[in-house]
Amino acid sequence: MYVKGVNLGNWLVLEKWMSPGLFAGTTAEDEYYLPRQLSKEVYEARIRMHRAEYITERDFVTIKSMGMDAVRIPVPYFIFGDREPFIGCVEELDKAFNWAERYGLQILIDLHTAPDSQNGFDNGGICGVCKWSQEPEEVEFELTVLERLAARYGKRKGLWGIEILNEPILEDMWRIMDVEKRYKAVDPEMAKGTKPNTMEFIRSFYLEAYDRIRKYLPEEKYVVIHDAFELKAWKDFMREDKYKNVVLDTHQYLMMAEAMGCSQTVEGYKEFIKENYEKPIREMEQYFPVICGEWCLFNSLACGHDTKGGQSVLNGMEEEDDRILSDEERGKIYKELAQAQLEAWEKGSGYFYWNYKLLTDTVNDSGWAGWDSWDLGRCVDFGWFPVKR
Repeated sequence: MYVKGVNLGNWLVLEKWMSPGLFAGTTAEDEYYLPRQLSKEVYEARIRMHRAEYITERDFVTIKSMGMDAVRIPVPYFIFGDREPFIGCVEELDKAFNWAERYGLQILIDLHTAPDSQNGFDNGGICGVCKWSQEPEEVEFELTVLERLAARYGKRKGLWGIEILNEPILEDMWRIMDVEKRYKAVDPEMAKGTKPNTMEFIRSFYLEAYDRIRKYLPEEKYVVIHDAFELKAWKDFMREDKYKNVVLDTHQYLMMAEAMGCSQTVEGYKEFIKENYEKPIREMEQYFPVICGEWCLFNSLACGHDTKGGQSVLNGMEEEDDRILSDEERGKIYKELAQAQLEAWEKGSGYFYWNYKLLTDTVNDSGWAGWDSWDLGRCVDFGWFPVKR
């Protein structure tokens, strides 16, 4: 097994920075507050238009032409339309399966959010709140969502696998990301009790979820577990014979490498990739097939200034004009880092680039120079990302 794919992020799970226009006229920073600041009619119109236009049949043709095998599709906990005020999106996922099967692609369904969040990130649905694992009834709800997804798509030809939960956070990454400062909660009362998950809880959740999913999922389909940002902590996990085709997903971003002290030079990045991506992946392949389910070419060096782990533009920091790079210089950095990272993923069982596209204007909107590297379509068009057609 070796899978090459791309994420369809910001389609069914919104991220404001990737699609700012959707949030126009509100102060909402996440999907939780968007329907609470718009009228029902406006919210519904925006969401339905976005979902209809952001990803279409044509995109599946394009992704196939890039030489990809698969797409990872983040879906929200309200996918089945049973959590007001949100609008369900299972019909869109149905369409995606039809497109994928028509054009020879596979789908990894990624349950990306949980009620009251598993990480406190904007992409976890609500900023600065992380309480889901402390709420037994919401944990059970999440398990029923996984069961329903497995029942609906388990036998589809286009299903590659189901990822139990995206990026549940533990204490170390909570500290590195400085979650409560980086993702400020709108309502301090609602955020009370917020804290990282425990490894003990995440393990027990994965075991329960596996059993629930496998009731509907044929053995050859994959069950994917995220490493909770602790890649080497899973050596003793799911060793029993009953666990079949379990894949370990790790997410590795160069902006996180910077937050961990990686020097912002091409050589610095390459050294970090070898030591912190390549070696641990090779080591963990003895226990699970390992995929890098999220990564990209974005880095501060190519932006021309220290982005403070990707926070600069979001916090209104201006770029330093004296270090703006030419397109040629940036392209050279991206090509080298694409090669280094792809070599690292080859020590494992594949990858999914984040992301297929974004709707951010990196030309007219100040401070976004270098952010186009999150967009695989642009990376391919500019020749930064190698494509075997």
